[in-house]
Amino acid sequence: MKHLLRRVGFYIFTAWAAITVNFFLPRIVPGDPVTALLARYQSQMSTNAIHSLRVLFGLDKNQSLMQQYFDYWGQLFHGNLGLSFKHFPTPVSSVLAQTLPWTLALVGVTTILSFLLGTGLGVVAGWRRGTWVDGLLPVTTFLQSVPYFALGMLLIAVVTGPGSYFPSGGGYSPGTVPGWHWGFITTAVRHSLLPAFTILITSIAGWILGMRNMMVTVASEDYITVAHAKGLPERRVMVNYAARNALLPSISGFALSLGFIVGGVFLVEIVFSYPGIGSELFAAVSAKDYPLLQGIFLVITLSVLAANFLADLVYMVLDPRTRREA
Repeated sequence: MKHLLRRVGFYIFTAWAAITVNFFLPRIVPGDPVTALLARYQSQMSTNAIHSLRVLFGLDKNQSLMQQYFDYWGQLFHGNLGLSFKHFPTPVSSVLAQTLPWTLALVGVTTILSFLLGTGLGVVAGWRRGTWVDGLLPVTTFLQSVPYFALGMLLIAVVTGPGSYFPSGGGYSPGTVPGWHWGFITTAVRHSLLPAFTILITSIAGWILGMRNMMVTVASEDYITVAHAKGLPERRVMVNYAARNALLPSISGFALSLGFIVGGVFLVEIVFSYPGIGSELFAAVSAKDYPLLQGIFLVITLSVLAANFLADLVYMVLDPRTRREA
């Protein structure tokens, strides 16, 4: 229990630090967000109107920085992330609600598939060394060294084109009305195949290689020899004894790699013009949309922290020693 409380305290502190950095971010970067908004729309406003905009965006210079900080926390507790400059006057939360499901679906499916396939193939490769599975390692390692965006652009050049089943970009076919109906689901899945394949191919090699090396190490342990001596079935020894213990470092690696996977997904979204947070982030940077950048940064940070916390819980379930130390 103490171990769990320590981890919860760590994640709470990290979340507080991320939110604090998120607050100071637009206040330390050069330039003025309100001035940038006025320049974008080529608008001439009175001094009172400009002051009202500063108050609206929480940048009122008449307030102390500490008061602005507490007001920012109050807005977060009410789910208020501010107003987007690029989509003014649409709230940032509404913009994220439209784009976040696309990224969650893409990240969730590809991350889980790459982890399951990679660890499964790594278990077989490490337990049955010298078989055909070992031949996959050089190929997958080469593909892992290829950047996400480079493989995506290569697939667009080679696979897509007139008459191709795979579209070169977008989230669904033009003219399709988004919704939970079969026509939209089929076209959305078809548009996500190439981005998902790009992420899957470039991320699966690490899981295969890491799991294989751990299986080779675990296979030489005494308890594996004892399990064989007892006459236990080969499959049971491989899965229940070797793979379960070899999986622990992969669980930790899974948590640590989430940030890199999310970054790679964003690049893939930009290459394929996929309507997720990555494409919105690129557009927000181009438009100097500070509130939207803050919202995206906050969502990414909290999502990665939540996924790491879940990985810690799984680690505690798989490793009884963690629970004894608690």
